Amino acid sequence: MKQPGFFDVEELLARLSGLGDQLEAFSRTVNFEVFRHDLEKALAYADGSKGGRPPFDPVLMFKILVIQTLNNLSDERTEYLINDRLSFMRFLGLGLSDRVPDAKTIWLFRERLTQAGAIDVLFNRFDMILRNAGYLPMSGQILDATLVAAPKQRNTNAEKMDLREGRISQDWQDKPSKLSHKDRHAHWTLKFTKAKRQEPATDLAIPFFGYKSHISIDRKFRLIRKWKTTDAAASDGARLREGLLDKTNTASTVWADTAYRSKANEAFMEKQGFVSRVHRKKPHLKLMPRHIQRSNAGKSVIRSRVEHVFADQKSQMRLFIRTIGITRATMRIGLANIVYNMRRFLFLERVGGAA
Repeated sequence: MKQPGFFDVEELLARLSGLGDQLEAFSRTVNFEVFRHDLEKALAYADGSKGGRPPFDPVLMFKILVIQTLNNLSDERTEYLINDRLSFMRFLGLGLSDRVPDAKTIWLFRERLTQAGAIDVLFNRFDMILRNAGYLPMSGQILDATLVAAPKQRNTNAEKMDLREGRISQDWQDKPSKLSHKDRHAHWTLKFTKAKRQEPATDLAIPFFGYKSHISIDRKFRLIRKWKTTDAAASDGARLREGLLDKTNTASTVWADTAYRSKANEAFMEKQGFVSRVHRKKPHLKLMPRHIQRSNAGKSVIRSRVEHVFADQKSQMRLFIRTIGITRATMRIGLANIVYNMRRFLFLERVGGAA
């Protein structure tokens, strides 16, 4: 079998570029070096004076997390595909003979960032890059939330009762390994969906287990500006008053669905100088007035843009929580939000930039 030569590899990479390598576009458009200071500060590596193998470059490791998030890969699968794919190697700046981080190293890197709470800092760092490139939050903002699935927990009725009352089951305390596999932060909720095949259409309540991703995007560029992670049963509307609104937006208008309509939210927005374009709810046991129907329909044209963000994350990135606990779930959702903004940045630059 013929051993591949240098020019053979170069020819393959050129062919990948011609086919539209997304990672190559990432390398051209996003300056990953801007994350170095924040990564080094969060990781707090030793200076190497005590010897030992030096750690992998933090920017390279962060780019591995980007690959993972883009393709919804486990740590083991990520290690394999980095060794297997030339496009991954080129994006990471690795040669065919270079050492590749193994699955355990990838897990430890992500875990250190998670425990350091670095995801907010990294998200804000890239948001600053977007602003410096001219993508300021403009034309108002749109709020919404989506459910993100996590592995279902198989608990007994007694264990469920303990969880509801904030206790840890005695059986779990006696078995630390079992406790480590129990997610005590993810919750069950009901997901309501229309039964389209029935006439008339009715709402179906589907049990759902996991977390909830809350975001605020700007209307102009549809970039995520604020975000928050909660359990699946958390109220959407209450998050509006918990830092989800972006005060730096050039317009004060806020769009959201009826879950965000409450007296407390309306009073809060008025006090903070925001103009509410939140959908109005249907009167109880009454028909919706025609003028409110028309008003809500007009608002939906704008509000529906936020659904494209969730569709991108769930279809392209196949967003799913594999980990245990809300701290790690926040890291996973935060990475998905950063990667979405990177992909959106690539698109905006390709179609003409901030102008």
